Amino acid sequence: MHISRKLLTRLKMSEQGITLNGERKYIDIKVHAGDRVEVRMQEEISEDILPEDMELDIIHEDAHLLIVNKPAGIIVHPTHGHYTGTLANGVVQHWRKKGENVRFRPVHRLDQETSGVLAIAKTPYVHQCISEQMQTVGITKEYIAIVHGKIEQASGTIDAPIDRDAERPRIRVVTEEGYAAVTHYWVTAAYDAGSVVRIRLETGRTLQIRVLLRHLGHPLLADKMYGPGGE
Repeated sequence: MHISRKLLTRLKMSEQGITLNGERKYIDIKVHAGDRVEVRMQEEISEDILPEDMELDIIHEDAHLLIVNKPAGIIVHPTHGHYTGTLANGVVQHWRKKGENVRFRPVHRLDQETSGVLAIAKTPYVHQCISEQMQTVGITKEYIAIVHGKIEQASGTIDAPIDRDAERPRIRVVTEEGYAAVTHYWVTAAYDAGSVVRIRLETGRTLQIRVLLRHLGHPLLADKMYGPGGE
């Protein structure tokens, strides 16, 4: 069982986080055959998220994981000035009705205007495991997008570093001083006015798809920020 340093620190601070034969011990103690080591991950409640009735499109749910289909137009997590109407509000209420005290832990992000599958871990350990798989070959994220203009090349890779704009912090731009960002794409349909592309992310930078497609010269359709005439 692999436990991250962050999770291990939380377990050590908990009274019953890690026990040896029913007693709390230092984690560097030597164990012997027949010893019983128990790891108890005490749940945390998302007290900062207001429960709110919401119709959820649940694809799968078990004791460890909730997978929902997020519609476009809804943000995943409450932000400053936007405390209700988010997916998190609906999920917390869903768990509350089931009598589950679970903290909202999305494993990845989806932009407000992006629809798609969102995985939400029910425990810190599951969150750690899935997050690690996303950094390897265990899990891939794919998207379907409609972009401006006809992409002539059937497939390709956009490899360009991304960072915040120095003068406009909320805007991401391609810059040599940025963080590595790699996106692979395959064109499934191409017309003069627009193209349909299948996209696979190799990295997961904020707004990566929108920024790199604009860099390619084919911004997302209806993208007010990174589309034609955007900021």
